[in-house]
Amino acid sequence: MLATFMEVLDTSVATVSLPHIAGSLSATTSESTWVLTSYLISNAIVLPTSGWLSSVLGRRRYQLASVALFTLASMWCGAANSLGMLILARVVQGAAGGGLQPVSQAVLLESFPVEKRGQAMAAYGMGIIVSPLVGPLLGGWITDSYSWRWIFYVNVPVGILALVMISTFVEDPPYIARQVKAAIDYWGLGFLAIMLTCFQVVLDKGQEADWFGALWVRCFVAIATVALVAFIVRELRTTAPIVNLKIFVNRNLATGTFLIGVLGIIIYGTTTLLPLFLQDLIGYTAYNSGLAVAPRGIGAIASMLLAGNLIGRYDERLLIAFGVIVRGISLLMLGHLNLEMSMGSVVWPNIVNGFANGFLFVPLTTLTMKTLPKELIGAGTGLYNLLRNMGASFGISLVTTLLVRDEQKHQTNQGAHLTATNPVYWNTVQRLTHYFAVQGGTAAGSAEALGEIYRALKQQAMLLSYIDDFRLLGYLSFLCIPFLFFFRNTGAKDRPAPIGH
Repeated sequence: MLATFMEVLDTSVATVSLPHIAGSLSATTSESTWVLTSYLISNAIVLPTSGWLSSVLGRRRYQLASVALFTLASMWCGAANSLGMLILARVVQGAAGGGLQPVSQAVLLESFPVEKRGQAMAAYGMGIIVSPLVGPLLGGWITDSYSWRWIFYVNVPVGILALVMISTFVEDPPYIARQVKAAIDYWGLGFLAIMLTCFQVVLDKGQEADWFGALWVRCFVAIATVALVAFIVRELRTTAPIVNLKIFVNRNLATGTFLIGVLGIIIYGTTTLLPLFLQDLIGYTAYNSGLAVAPRGIGAIASMLLAGNLIGRYDERLLIAFGVIVRGISLLMLGHLNLEMSMGSVVWPNIVNGFANGFLFVPLTTLTMKTLPKELIGAGTGLYNLLRNMGASFGISLVTTLLVRDEQKHQTNQGAHLTATNPVYWNTVQRLTHYFAVQGGTAAGSAEALGEIYRALKQQAMLLSYIDDFRLLGYLSFLCIPFLFFFRNTGAKDRPAPIGH
């Protein structure tokens, strides 16, 4: 739990500090999101290999190495003096963090019988929920009081404590014994890295290049497609795949990994949008932004305690359905925000949003891994977290792209009404011109008046684009419900069917 707590804390701390990072390193807000996506993409490359690395190094050794490298990379992030250096440090940090969640989940799932796994994941989830509760508040306070650099340095004491706890208590099960002579699937790893990297670069930079209007975007998409096909063919034909794609024949695993990818889009899209909305549009400080977002953890803690007791008594599919409905409702609530709102207008939707978490992560993880044999749980959790991270990186790029495009659309639509034949617009121009002319003359007053009207137009267009994004994520939540019927819900005593390697 400590290892994953450190990883999740780092993500939630960074979201509220993006505007400060952008300003400090002379970057735009959209460029600063690379601090999040670079971490997620390198994390995603390592995630599916976590089961293989555990078998080569031993699970305990691999987790200790990951925590140590993650802690050192966090120090490097804090010391970065340019956006390029920070992104490079985040890539190393993401690669180190790739194994933290799947290995931690595998240890817990293997340590408890099927009927106790829900309670185990709920206890584990408490640590995952506390970090988003503490992260925005801690990140906002540190950023406002000291510097954004210290949000990365806070990982150091947590990392040291995690190293001590893992070395003391974690042991490798017999079937995960270290395989020193295990073959390395270099080709599979290479194809995976090329595919994910090209995919993420297109998502991050495609908007600036007008998407498929740019030659390099078309080339990168072609390379990513070829690498994806080559990766699938390689992993299905080789005797020692770095990613065991054959376990996707397990219906629960296939359905669960797809759903966690969609939820990754929704969750990370929301956590990226809200701090940007509060700081860039409403004018909140980083601390106040964290204060408004943090109550999400209050709802999450309450639902995590409740969901842990309900799993085993009720069909997990019902709990997940309830969770996605609550999530969708909270996002539609955020879709009614305006420029004159109070902090309570953000706090209550966040509490509702957080309350959905316990009914999503715990039942979904439990149901996804329920029919997998123990020896394949490590590979399953790696793929599960890979799809979550791919969804997260896609979600961040999606919402930032839609913000820019929707703002342009709303500016065009609203600007069409600002004509001399519109009496409201004309009277406003005359009134503002008279007001500013007192200070600098008629010519200067007219320019100031038009500038003030444009600022108001731009602000309204940006507000509408945020509302569009929140509502889109809400509708996407409701679309998850039909896919729950693909799950096969088995009793606790049902033995998982064997799956070929």
